[in-house]
Formats: sequence, C-alpha cells, structure tokens
Amino acid sequence: MADGDEPFVGWLSAGPDGRITGVGRGEPPSTEGTVLDATGKIIAPGFVSAHSHLHTSGLRGLAAGETLYPWVRANNEVLLGAADEDMYWFVLHGCFDFLANGITSAYNFALSRVIWLYDDKTGDRPGQIRGAEYVTRQFDAAAESGLRVLTAIRLDDEAFGRERALDNFDAAAAAVRATTPSEAFLGISVYGAVQWSSTPATAGLEAEVMARHGITNQAHFVESAENLPAQQAKFDWYARAGALGPAMVFGHFVHPTGEMVDAVAEAGCAVVWQPTSNGRLGSGIADIVGYRERGIRIGMGLDDQSCTDISDPFGNMRMGLYTQRARRSQASVLMPREVVRMHTLGSAEVLGIADRVGSLETGKFADFLVVDPGRPDTGPLWDVYASYVLACGQRNLKEVYVGGRCTTVDGEVRHPLAEHARAELHGRLRAAARRQGLPAPRF
Repeated sequence: MADGDEPFVGWLSAGPDGRITGVGRGEPPSTEGTVLDATGKIIAPGFVSAHSHLHTSGLRGLAAGETLYPWVRANNEVLLGAADEDMYWFVLHGCFDFLANGITSAYNFALSRVIWLYDDKTGDRPGQIRGAEYVTRQFDAAAESGLRVLTAIRLDDEAFGRERALDNFDAAAAAVRATTPSEAFLGISVYGAVQWSSTPATAGLEAEVMARHGITNQAHFVESAENLPAQQAKFDWYARAGALGPAMVFGHFVHPTGEMVDAVAEAGCAVVWQPTSNGRLGSGIADIVGYRERGIRIGMGLDDQSCTDISDPFGNMRMGLYTQRARRSQASVLMPREVVRMHTLGSAEVLGIADRVGSLETGKFADFLVVDPGRPDTGPLWDVYASYVLACGQRNLKEVYVGGRCTTVDGEVRHPLAEHARAELHGRLRAAARRQGLPAPRF
C-alpha cells in the first residue's frame, strides 16, 4: 500500500528484528535464511483495526435485534459477573481472533474499571467500580498475544473525581508500557468519553491529558440516532476545551451536523469508520465520501467483536464500499484501492503509527498476509485491488505474519495458549452469566 506504487511481482526481505530490509521487483538479490515461496499469491499488509474492543470476543449473538445502547447494556450486564482474571482470557481470545483474521495491529478501548449501565430514562450510571487489576490484566493479555496494540484508557472522572482520575490514568499508562514488549507497543491514547459525560469538565480533562502526554484521543461520537440532539450539543465541549486538532479522532461520526463536519475538517481531526458495526446495530451510514471530499482523514475499525460478529476486514471493506456506493447511487464514489488503504495505511496514519505499520516499506514491521486468490479460485486477476477487496476473503487468507514470523495458518493461530484461551473463554463466560442470574450460553 505504499503510495505511488502499483502491485508487482517481486520480493520482500525481513531482518531478525522483524522489520523489512528490502522490497523490490523481479528476483530477490539473496535467498539466505528462511524462504517463503508465495508464487501465485498476493502479499498485502496486515490490516489495522483503528477502533476495537477486544474484550467482547465471547459476547457475539447478544441483543441481536437491539440498537446501540440496549445492546451495550446487555453486554455489560454479563461483564458485571466477570473478575480480573476473566478479563485476561476475554482479551487474549479477542487478540487471537484478530490475528486469525488478518488483523495485525489494533487500537483497543480497554474496558474501564467502571462498568457503566445505560438507561434511556436516567442516562449512564456506574454499575460497579473495580480495582486496577481489572484493567491491567487486559494489558497483560494483549502483551502476551503477539498482536500490536495501541491502548486507549478512559479517565472516568465522573466516577473517581479529577485528581484520582489523573492518577489512575498515569498508573494505567505506566502499566501498559511496563508490560508490553517494545515491538508490540504502539502507544497510549485517551478513551474519549464526552458523549456519555454530564458536564464539559470531562472534555477539559481529556484535552489536558492529551497535551500532558502528547497523545491522541479517540471519542465515540454521534454513533447512533438515539437522543441525537444531546449528543450533537456535546461536540462544542471538545471545541471549547481546545481538543480539536490532528490528535483528535472521532469514532463512528455517523450523525454530525454540518457545523461539526466543518469544524473537524478545519481543525484536521480524523474519523474512524465501522461500517459493519454501524449496520449491525442500525446506527446509520456515515457520509465517508463527503468527509473525504472535505479532506478529512479516514481509518477503519472492526469495533466490538460482539457487533461485528465476524472479525472480517474483507467483509468490513465490502460492507463499507457497497453502502457508500448505495448512499450516492454511484459506483465510482469509492474504489477498492481506496478502501483497502483506509483499513491499512490510512488507519495507521489516523492513529499516528504509520512509521511502523500499515504498508510494506523498508524500515516498517514485516506484518503481512498471504492471500491465495486461486484457493478457492476467484478467476484471473484483471485488477488486483478489485479482486483482493471484492472477491477474496477469509477463505483465501492462508497465512498471517507479524514481524516476519508466521502467527496463523488457515485460520489457526500458532500460539501455545490459543486453544487454552478458547476453553477458558467459554467456561468463564458461563460462570459470569450464572453469577449475574442471566441465561447461560446454549452451547
């Protein structure tokens, strides 16, 4: 996905540090070391999910006919029954699920110590407040998995108060840095929560933390049409707090006003698009084509695994491409190359990590996919990008490499804990549901 280049037949080499040492056309200059013969296959960069909730991997199928907030409540009612160690296994399973499906880097919203329950009459309220290990065990799981992660931490100042919220954030950020191997650490971010806050103070505190740490902030914003005027009104809180700028990212951004779009474009903010999630929850269709026409940077994410259901970046690209074309009644408004760029290099740019991931260029990590368009056969490659996005999918994904090392073969993750994580997830979610007096999973 390096800009200005076209698909070619050639070679790629990686060094022992997992970074790309060379890329070129034709025959490789050397075949020393381990050689992967990918004749007839497509080598593409690993997908970057710029908006993810990795702890939700075991909650698929819940609230299947609900919109966002009732669905969130159904998820969190189960999670109220989960303990610190449960969160480790939930996140580990989610990381393996991403790797199995070709996602090699993710922006992850760590589940907060405050488990919020939404009520459409009274608004958000804390269901329970947990200890620090409820969050740090999530960090441990991501660090163990081999997935590259940029971790978002929520301040929860309305539950903890300003000073304690700042202390909690600093401690959590330090825990991520201490736990995560340097090559897997993509950074820290603010988990923007103004959409659910009751006063502008949260926006001011988030802006302060962004400046203090020199980090980004990704806020879920105007995702659904529920209580929309109140959501839209809170955008001004970020503007008045001085948060708008290149480090400010808005997740979803499905129902903004024209003034909000103007402000985002002018300030250089970015948007992360979750087309599959937005469709599943009936949230709406973001005007991605319109945002791009305004020069707004766009990334793509898989969102909660419990509302994307299949962590399938190929399906996510197609869902997005087709809905944008349908919205404009024009097929050429978004092309395959553009949408695959959004889910790789574009996502990396939005998150500020494009120096390390998102494209296969010398110096970046050798995170790549081996996709075989001939198994099952998709026909001749008239247009490589069109075949890759429109005709290929999980059935064609044969291998996933992170840092030049094979992590996945035919959908099976090669990690010693992969099978164990599956068993732990099933058993622990059954127990969590029982503790909450909820129906257990059927199987």
